[in-house]
Amino acid sequence: MDIQLAQTFLDIVSTGSFVRAAKRLNVSQTTVSARVRLIESQLGRTLFVRNKAGAALTPAGKHFLRYAQVLVQVWRRACQQVALPTGRHGLLTIGGELSLWNPLLLNWLVAMRRSAPGIALRTEVSVPGELMRQVMEGVLDIAVLYQPQQLPGLKVEEILTESLVCVTTSGKRQLDERDYVYVDWGSGFSARHNLRFPHLANPGLFVDLGPLGLSYILRCGGSGYLRARSVRPYLKSGQLRLVPRAPRFSYPVHAVYSASGDNTLLEPALRALRAVAAAEGDEWPSDLPAIKAPSRASRPRGTKAR
Repeated sequence: MDIQLAQTFLDIVSTGSFVRAAKRLNVSQTTVSARVRLIESQLGRTLFVRNKAGAALTPAGKHFLRYAQVLVQVWRRACQQVALPTGRHGLLTIGGELSLWNPLLLNWLVAMRRSAPGIALRTEVSVPGELMRQVMEGVLDIAVLYQPQQLPGLKVEEILTESLVCVTTSGKRQLDERDYVYVDWGSGFSARHNLRFPHLANPGLFVDLGPLGLSYILRCGGSGYLRARSVRPYLKSGQLRLVPRAPRFSYPVHAVYSASGDNTLLEPALRALRAVAAAEGDEWPSDLPAIKAPSRASRPRGTKAR
């Protein structure tokens, strides 16, 4: 089968629509439909059912999915292996979200160099949706991200649980929507956050990237939920403080890879990633500064601590 046909099939599955797949492939919808008809004629089965929402796989389409993934992966692997650097026996392409590259994935690369020097590495930093698409299509062997989709043919493994903590540059003990920066950590965080802080449901600034939120708060002041590891040095230096009694939220990190991938390459990489994640831990020093209640000596006469 033509690899282009298998790739078109995977793009329809990934986007859920013939129209969106055509836009991604930069071809007409008629071309996409013709490719699907050709696959269906070769297999003797209908692969998609079209509806108002887009396109859904038939039972035959679901069965064909893993074979299409293997076809594309084998072809891409063949193209990559032909160009292997001298002295390397395999090539692994890994990707991750921007927020995860320092230090987790950087340490992973260092660990791979020490434990699997015979494997050449290529890296990709991107947004979650693009990372998932590339794993689905066989472009990436392993992606590391926070909230992966559960898709057929892919394995999802939790490797680490981070903490999101509420920090501030001010001495206020209560969060104020006027200087609160809402960092979008996904739907799970949103539900828990809005339940705990209903008055912060409509903040003045909304960002969908943790490092951007951190940089803004450091430069302009304010409060927000950020990754514990990313704010630790600023807490130690006194630039940020923990908001007292603000809950921490767990935020797991996952590795996503194909169930039909090459285990001779995947296993050494996953072992190194698990070891790095275990070493990271999430220990929280007890001496980091939070906002403290005023001392008795500093309170005006006649007032009581609450």
